[in-house]
Amino acid sequence: MRASPIQPTVDFDADGEQHGFLKLPYSHDASAWGAVMIPISVIRNGAGPTALLTGGNHGDEYEGPIALSKLAATLKAADVKGRVIIVPFMNYPAFRAGSRTSPIDRGNLNRSFPGKPDGTVTEKIADYFQRYLLPLADYVLDLHAGGRTLDFVPFAAIHVLADARQQAQCEAAMRAFGAPYSMRMLELDSVGLFDTAVEEAGKVFVSTELGGGGTATAQSVAVASRGVQGFLLNAGILDRRQAADRHTPRTTTLLDMPDGSCYTTSEHDGLLEMCKDLGDMVESGELIARIYDASRTGVAPVEYRARRSGLLAARHFPGLVRIGDTVAVVADVVERGIPVNA
Repeated sequence: MRASPIQPTVDFDADGEQHGFLKLPYSHDASAWGAVMIPISVIRNGAGPTALLTGGNHGDEYEGPIALSKLAATLKAADVKGRVIIVPFMNYPAFRAGSRTSPIDRGNLNRSFPGKPDGTVTEKIADYFQRYLLPLADYVLDLHAGGRTLDFVPFAAIHVLADARQQAQCEAAMRAFGAPYSMRMLELDSVGLFDTAVEEAGKVFVSTELGGGGTATAQSVAVASRGVQGFLLNAGILDRRQAADRHTPRTTTLLDMPDGSCYTTSEHDGLLEMCKDLGDMVESGELIARIYDASRTGVAPVEYRARRSGLLAARHFPGLVRIGDTVAVVADVVERGIPVNA
């Protein structure tokens, strides 16, 4: 396969703190010899494991970009043992546009792996992460939220894997992240995901969903920042003395999405009325939403009821819903009060 056109301006093997770019040539009307410049930081201190920390896989999700920008500005080589690679804005064109997908090619980076070195801009970014950054990493954290169309209770997430040892390592890293909730997540379609690429490469992987609505809150950013610290502590890269809240006991609630009945999908267009809030417990058959016909008055709304009992972990965010949209996600509560800080 041909080499990637992306060239880093940092040296991944050099000790110290480096802040540079992944430079992707991109010729367009406004810049004939232009480039997409994806910011990257490398913090390295001798031998040890490597953590790859990413945000902005989708451009309208902001907890990751904020938390990782803060980390890149403050983390020093003396704080770590090993290497931390920080990419706060993974799909940089999408991030700059404030959109889920790239304005250049409409590419959804998290559906574009393994990518192509001679493909679209989005496919070239995916290819570089797949072939150049993933081989460097032992631990990978990809920070997500709901973007403009979904909202979530704040959780760290892993998938159920065939390799029991890898599964146990991912679960330990998820719990160390210490979000209020920890999810064993079911993907409706895992083809092309960064998650799948990382897991198939045998790495320890954790993802998140930390809010939504196309914004971030003080609380959701705090969850992300604390979680990054916990993730690096679990990897053995960050010294425990560097953790700001190391003396503050915290717990997480373990959730599970065992099958497709967790999802409620809209079969109608219209005006959405949520009848339950995020974090509420619901019973199977209980009313969770109504959808009103917005083209006329005097028509009874369509009722949507929970297909299983559990906790409302996600919901559609905008007030208008379309056929095919996810209205709600109900997850099983497996265990409450799991200690985060031993």
